Amino acid sequence: MRHAAAKANRWEDHYARLARKERYPARSVYKLQEIQKRFGVVRRGSAILDLGCAPGSWLMHAAEIAGPSGCIVGVDLTPVTVSLPAHVSVYTKDVFELVEDPVAFFGRPFDVVLSDMAPATTGSRGVDAARSHHLCEAALAIARQVLRPGGSFVCKIFQGEDFKSFTAAVQGAFPECKIFKPQSCRKASKEIYLIGKGKTGGPHVRS
Repeated sequence: MRHAAAKANRWEDHYARLARKERYPARSVYKLQEIQKRFGVVRRGSAILDLGCAPGSWLMHAAEIAGPSGCIVGVDLTPVTVSLPAHVSVYTKDVFELVEDPVAFFGRPFDVVLSDMAPATTGSRGVDAARSHHLCEAALAIARQVLRPGGSFVCKIFQGEDFKSFTAAVQGAFPECKIFKPQSCRKASKEIYLIGKGKTGGPHVRS
C-alpha cells in the first residue's frame, strides 16, 4: 500500500497542491506567473495566442492579466474542458496544420504568442529534445507571422543539441531574447523557456 501511495503521489508537490487550492487545472500556471513577473509579456487588453493550451491553466492566467478587454485564443490537440471567460476561445487542432497560413486561420494579429507545448515523451532525452525542437520551430513560424511589431514570444523547449540553433533563430526575430528557467519547473526537468520581446516587422499579410 505504501508503494502504491508513493507512486500515486510521485508528481505531487507544493505547486500541484497550490494549483488545486487555487482551482487551476495544472501546476504549470506558476511557470507563467514567474515569466510574467520577470518579463511582463502580457498587458491589460493584450491579444494572446496560447499554443498547446490544454488543460487550460495558461489560458486562465492570461485571461486574468489581460482582462475582459483582451482576447485570448488557445490551440491544442486535446480539448480544454475547464470553464473559461467569454474573452477566451479555444480550437482543438494540430498546431502543425497552422504553420502554412495562421493569419488566414485566426483572422487577426496578436501581441503575444505563448507556447508551453511538449511532445509525448519516450524516455530518450535525445529523441524527446528533437521532438520538442520540432514543436518549437512550428511555434516560432506561427509567431513570426501573427505577431504585431514589438510583440512577445514565450516558448518552452527541452534542452538538447538543437537548443543553440533555436535560440539563434529566436534572436533573429526578437532583439531582446532571454533564457529563463522558472523555479516552479521540476528539478529533474530539461525544459527551459526562451522569451523574445520587441518582434521586428509586422504580421505576415498575404498579397
